[in-house]
Amino acid sequence: MKKFIESFVNVWKIEELKNKILITLGMLVVYRFGAQVTLPGIDATKLQNLSTQTDQGIGWLINVFTGGAFSQASVFALGIMPYISASIVVQLMGIAIPYLQKLQKDGESGRKKINQITRWLTIGITLLQGPGYIYNLYKQLPGDAFLLGFNSFSFIFSSVIILTTGTIFAMWLGEKITDKGIGNGISLLIMVGILARLPQAFIQEFSSRVTENNGGPMLIVLEVIIWLLIIIACILLTMAVRRIPVQYARRTTTGDFEQDAMGGNRQWIPLKLNASGVMPIIFAQAIMFIPAAVAGLSTSDAAQTITTSFQNIFGWQYNLVFALLIIIFTYFYTAITVPTNKMADDLKRSGGFIPGVKPGVETGDYLDKIMSLLTFPGSLFLALIAVFPAIAVSLIGVQQGWAMFYGGTSLLIMVGVAIDTIQQINSYLLNKHYDGLMKSGKNRKAVA
Repeated sequence: MKKFIESFVNVWKIEELKNKILITLGMLVVYRFGAQVTLPGIDATKLQNLSTQTDQGIGWLINVFTGGAFSQASVFALGIMPYISASIVVQLMGIAIPYLQKLQKDGESGRKKINQITRWLTIGITLLQGPGYIYNLYKQLPGDAFLLGFNSFSFIFSSVIILTTGTIFAMWLGEKITDKGIGNGISLLIMVGILARLPQAFIQEFSSRVTENNGGPMLIVLEVIIWLLIIIACILLTMAVRRIPVQYARRTTTGDFEQDAMGGNRQWIPLKLNASGVMPIIFAQAIMFIPAAVAGLSTSDAAQTITTSFQNIFGWQYNLVFALLIIIFTYFYTAITVPTNKMADDLKRSGGFIPGVKPGVETGDYLDKIMSLLTFPGSLFLALIAVFPAIAVSLIGVQQGWAMFYGGTSLLIMVGVAIDTIQQINSYLLNKHYDGLMKSGKNRKAVA
């Protein structure tokens, strides 16, 4: 603990890193402040029905990713999710559209053009989602909650513009945190929104267990222990890698002759157990919204059964389909984000090889085989963590709000972003010859 405190103090000794942290904190405060600002024309004292809609189920998920802004009818009610959706669409389109494939290979200039396309697509998605959110307000709020009138065109038009502007501003904050702060701006905005809901969820669970005599403090302790064990499992899932040994030809000089000596520098190719991160869960959740929406268009008994089953995110039908979709999407997303053939070509061009495997096509096939073997247990582990909130509700009887932090996208995002942020800070400390936050020891001295 003493070494950790020393490393934490060293963070504030590096002027550049200190400024980046302060800039990041300042922008996060601005984002959280904006999440509390209600749309003009809505009475903020009459949002009870909207808050009730987001107490559990799918509404709770949406509200978590917007940091509570959805239930506040805030100017940031759509949050950063339209930008996430646009990024996913552009990434998937890059598989089939040659122009985007060319941009992906153009380095920095191509990346800037892709970012610009993503921004314009974000605006388009927000303009489509904005009216949907206003329609939801009309369904949930009483008529006297609309100060400009229930069907006022000026309210609808201005609200859509404000919601679009709020998303663009949140996107700008995320990009500035990435450029001027400590990085991972969009992910930090999402993580802060998730963390904002954590204290309330725990207080509700504590109140249910202690003040209502529903298990007592010992059960709360047990729940916290299980929660910490799940966090450790998420960390292991995020950090686990299979290291593939790679050797490079070492060029040596003898007199007037130069020759290659095999077995020179030895390095590793790290293949992650969960190379797809939380994207399979996000894809799966997007698909899980469809059955209930389609069935809701019909009034038949079968349609009502489907609607009920897929709106209950803690039901076994929902979670069985959810887990299967996560496994499928894990394979799909890993295949498009881990280009084993390109890795093999780059390795061959740089003079590297995997011992016992021929360079080129055979190396690509070998890496693809290893990646497939890794993806299977990784996808099962990811699916288990994703459905664990439902398991916690069924077996332990925890409150649904607190159960959502027992796994799924929320916990994986928090763990992943926390690890990335610590690694960013570590890189600055090590570059300035200090020990990182995760290492102990004396300050490192500069090498002359």
